[in-house]
Amino acid sequence: MSTLIPEKPAPEKTGSPPGGPQGPATRSLLLRRLSVMSPLARRLTALAALAVVLVPFAAVLWGSGAWPGELGVDVSGPLDDLSQWIVDNRDTSPVFLYFLLHISNTSVDAVDGVYSVLDGLGWPGVTAAAVLLAWCAGGASRAGLKVAAVALGAFAGCGLLGMWDPAMLTLALMTVAVAVSVVVGFALGLAAGLSRPVDRALRPVLDTMQVLPAFAYLLPFVLVFGTGSPAALLATVIYAAPPMARLTALGLRDADPSVLEASASLGASSRQQLLKARLPLARKELLLGLNQTIMMALSMVVIASVIGAGGLGDEVYSALSTVDVGAALAAGIPIVLIAVWLDRTTEAAGERIGAPPAADGPRLLRGGPAWAVAAVGTAVAFAVGKVAGAAQWPAGWTVDISGSVNSFQEWTVDNLHAGVPVLGGTEVWASNFTVWILNPLRDVLQGAPWWSLLLLVAALALLVGNWRNALGATAALAATGVLGVWGNTLDTLSQVLAALALTLLLGVAVGILAARVGWVERVLRPVLDVLQTLPQFVYLIPVVALFGVGRAAAITAAVAYALPAVVRITTQGLKKTDPAALEAARSLGATGAQQLRQVQLPLARPALLLAVNQGVVLVLAVVIVGGLVGGGALGYDVVFGLSRGDLGVGLVAGAAIVCLGLVLDRVTQPTVRETDH
Repeated sequence: MSTLIPEKPAPEKTGSPPGGPQGPATRSLLLRRLSVMSPLARRLTALAALAVVLVPFAAVLWGSGAWPGELGVDVSGPLDDLSQWIVDNRDTSPVFLYFLLHISNTSVDAVDGVYSVLDGLGWPGVTAAAVLLAWCAGGASRAGLKVAAVALGAFAGCGLLGMWDPAMLTLALMTVAVAVSVVVGFALGLAAGLSRPVDRALRPVLDTMQVLPAFAYLLPFVLVFGTGSPAALLATVIYAAPPMARLTALGLRDADPSVLEASASLGASSRQQLLKARLPLARKELLLGLNQTIMMALSMVVIASVIGAGGLGDEVYSALSTVDVGAALAAGIPIVLIAVWLDRTTEAAGERIGAPPAADGPRLLRGGPAWAVAAVGTAVAFAVGKVAGAAQWPAGWTVDISGSVNSFQEWTVDNLHAGVPVLGGTEVWASNFTVWILNPLRDVLQGAPWWSLLLLVAALALLVGNWRNALGATAALAATGVLGVWGNTLDTLSQVLAALALTLLLGVAVGILAARVGWVERVLRPVLDVLQTLPQFVYLIPVVALFGVGRAAAITAAVAYALPAVVRITTQGLKKTDPAALEAARSLGATGAQQLRQVQLPLARPALLLAVNQGVVLVLAVVIVGGLVGGGALGYDVVFGLSRGDLGVGLVAGAAIVCLGLVLDRVTQPTVRETDH
């Protein structure tokens, strides 16, 4: 056994570390600091050098005001020519007659077929099928009864509110759209998950599909297919397929390597590995992709009501045009109920994957027997409904809530619109917010030299990413000037920044409270569920009644729509903080505020950055829809292009929105920086 002999203590010194000012310790410290600081410092220095060289040159050539007209490209003219060609040749061109017409007819037949089945089952058969499906998804056990109760409440609510027929039409369109979206998304995800080059090629395409506003999707399909279910169905498929593609690719790429190696060592071919190993291991991601696809399809089906898709969305859109809050809520609640039913059912099925059979359910009602019971139960309910002549929801079983809701809305407007002590009321708030925040922010952005905004975006992107980030963000912002919508883009950006600031302030504060106080989280959960599933149109109606038409109304709706996601992500990030770190902070005497500020918030940084990113996406989506209520800027251009069939205006504005979304994404999401040598 060796003996530990204490070393002779070194003499105390003041000043430089051992080795003198340039000793090994000092050099090591400097090298460590340079290794951390130099990559970012070098990037910013290089950007400053480029600015010193290029900015005077650009200012002399094109000035220092708004985007120079010499750098613009007219794309509206060719798009308008294309739009006119489509209108002129829609009934004669072979492309339309022998290809697109078949797609249109197949879409109509598919939606009509599903609707006929739902209508033929009648409300007893449809309700029984939904309840039993939810019960089977929950494991045919006592836990499954809770999911079944949600389904029963959802369909009963649709009938009681007098929205049974519109709900069935929405459900038929959704069924077809989700089926096609899942097939398309799975095929794309399969290709991306098995091939890195395909994944890299698909990523910007999927980014564009998810950032492009819903209205911009509708315009080209309306030109090609006209109004009705074909245009709505195809637009919904394109909008809802990306989540399935992304999560399928993620599940295939993240398959356990040890399982794949074991299957390969047993002589399994690539096809056998895919079918027997990769896909079974990716079941959770596949089911999550299905869940997200369903939610996005429901959102898009509602928005597609503006082109004659019908269903619940049409009821909401009609109420929006007349500012009828009661009718909008009566149609909006069934949308929420259907969304909650679908979400709970798919969530229950996902939780069962890989879990042992439920111990509280009968052994005979597992797997195939449970589905057989569901089929028999549906058939019995259908037969009883036919015998009783109860195919349609009884008119006497409906409740009219529109009158009461409108009365409450009128009282709220009368008491909150103006005359509120100290606060002044929503009208005063909207006016002050517009005059003191929105207008100055817009004027600053629009009055700044065009090159300074490009430089600012590049610097922000470099701070959180790398040169690729900076180049992409700068090119995206410059593209809005090239497209000729520089001023409108900056107007929209001012609204997004204002809405995002409010969303993050409120969302992070409420998320912190929910993470630290259990009962607050429990109370907020159903509220957040409802807010996340309400269609965007429903948000617009009460805010217009309270705040009037204008940008303040659009921003208020955007904050309400984006707030639940920010609250949930913040709460989850804080609650997942390492308990050992919190215990160490408490043992050192840290107060609750110190634990939050110095431990929880720093450790939850990835979740907070994700909250910022989701806030950007959701705020941008509703600010664009706010063009319907006076939001102006790019949102108005998209709505104008859709209402007038103007492909040039609509698609240019849609492309600018995509560019703006890419800019905001690149400056808010950190990326792994490449190593500098």
